[in-house]
Amino acid sequence: MSSAAAKLTNAADVASSDAQTLVAEMRKALGTMKSLAVDYERDGKSDKVQKLEEMVLEMVASYEDCVAFAQAVKEVPRSYQPSDQPADFKSLIETEVNKVKEGASASGQNHPLFRQFRESVWNVHHAGEPMPGEEQEDIVMTSTQINIRNVTCPLTGKPVTELANPVRCVNCRHIYEKDPVMHYIRTKKPPNCPIAGCPGVLQIGKVVCDPLLRVDIEELRSSEPAAPDATNIEDFTDLPDDEDDNY
Repeated sequence: MSSAAAKLTNAADVASSDAQTLVAEMRKALGTMKSLAVDYERDGKSDKVQKLEEMVLEMVASYEDCVAFAQAVKEVPRSYQPSDQPADFKSLIETEVNKVKEGASASGQNHPLFRQFRESVWNVHHAGEPMPGEEQEDIVMTSTQINIRNVTCPLTGKPVTELANPVRCVNCRHIYEKDPVMHYIRTKKPPNCPIAGCPGVLQIGKVVCDPLLRVDIEELRSSEPAAPDATNIEDFTDLPDDEDDNY
């Protein structure tokens, strides 16, 4: 790789990383807006819920743009062709962004993040009922379900929500505990992804804690059913003996 190509690749990596950091912050903001809308719905403040819904739709559009840019800018070094003329990097990026958006499975009101927002509000008063226009058997994949490809680390067996130092493969997107997977990569030849059926090969520099990983894990954790609170479970073991005699 020439020095110019290396510089371009490094610049693209930095730009993509910055965009991913912004994407992570937007995801956090969308989660906060969802929680606020649920509170408003419980309090009967439908006007505030409607306003938040409009704001969420706008933010989801910006979120899609940032996600597309983060992916597209990394493709620019591959599509760049050196020439005697100044490179039009703006056009190159726009072309790659359009490719990413064309391949997107959903956008706007069908985007998983927006659907997740509407479902959370709907469930305040209609839990277990299908939303208007949707059949009961419809399966709606949330953004977290899409981004979390494995719910347990294949090397430790721990749920990803309990990993101390989670990392994710840049290529196959599977999640692992950091120390065990680094040891696996160093000692396994070749270090094929330990997820059954995955063709990926792991590399030290390609298994990282990306900006969105902890956001995805936190969303997964918050979507799990809450464990019973032991302090609220009544203890019947100390009932007086005479109460038992009444049966």
